[in-house]
Amino acid sequence: MQDMDQAIRERAYHMWNDAGRPEGNADAFWLSAQRELLAQSLTQIATVTAAPKKVAAKKTSSRKRKAA
Repeated sequence: MQDMDQAIRERAYHMWNDAGRPEGNADAFWLSAQRELLAQSLTQIATVTAAPKKVAAKKTSSRKRKAA
């Protein structure tokens, strides 16, 4: 969890810096960064979860037995 907090802290800092370093609103920058990073994480999880599973093909005989 510490890695996520660090990532949010860094993203919030960059967002604050890009906004011209306004006074106050630290919580707003933190929440925006948190929302952005969590959305990215969920997208990655969904991509991994939705990966198609390989299904072994059934072998079929080209010859069909005739009923005697």
